[in-house]
Amino acid sequence: MEDKQRAISRLVAQAGQMLLAHGAESTLVGDIMRRMGIASGADEVEVSLSANSIVVTTFIQERCMTTTRRAPDRGINMRVVTQIQRICIMMEKGVLNYSFAQERLNKISPARYNRWIVVLMIGLSCASFSHLAGGDWSIFAMTFLASATGMIVRQEIGHRHFNPLINFAVTAFVTTLISAQAMILDIGNDPFIAMASSVLMLVPGFPLINSVADMVKGYINIGIARFVMGSLLTLATCLGIVGAMTVVGVWGWVG
Repeated sequence: MEDKQRAISRLVAQAGQMLLAHGAESTLVGDIMRRMGIASGADEVEVSLSANSIVVTTFIQERCMTTTRRAPDRGINMRVVTQIQRICIMMEKGVLNYSFAQERLNKISPARYNRWIVVLMIGLSCASFSHLAGGDWSIFAMTFLASATGMIVRQEIGHRHFNPLINFAVTAFVTTLISAQAMILDIGNDPFIAMASSVLMLVPGFPLINSVADMVKGYINIGIARFVMGSLLTLATCLGIVGAMTVVGVWGWVG
């Protein structure tokens, strides 16, 4: 019985660790962990979450076992989250027991899209925003060039595991430096649109949305931590933009 409880505790803790590390909402993390524990045969599962760690206690026949896991940020990846949800549902339906669920969990990998597809789509999305804001096709092309180049810089810095704040600041600097050429060379009908639209890829929408959702649903500490991180990413982006504007001497769109 002790070995079974240890295996269940390990399964539940690993699932929660992966969910929290890949950007899942705190309510979802706690709910999935409890459901997986109950489906595995536990009488009760208690979960305590913080910004970068998890504490899990399982109860089976009045015997409790507690385990702790660190959950460092691994980047937002909804594929991991949905795969764990599927495992949870299959356990509840009796398709998987806790040992087979552990095997499936170990096989989950955070697959990424092809980097050049991401670069293309980021460039097109930012360029489309510039067109919707009233920019002509010259502005569209300039925004595409700046945002696509900025995304390549962001990928390269991220691949080398630099601090995300440095990543956002450098990416914003390079992107603004390129888009500011539209103003310097007087390209298009409103060059400042290119400068504003090209850095939209750096808006930390997901962390900020999750932070509000966490605080509303009672996870105040995690919500505050995520909000502060989102705010710091925004600040780093602003510093990069201001730095590039200082270099090229273009300040129009902030005024």
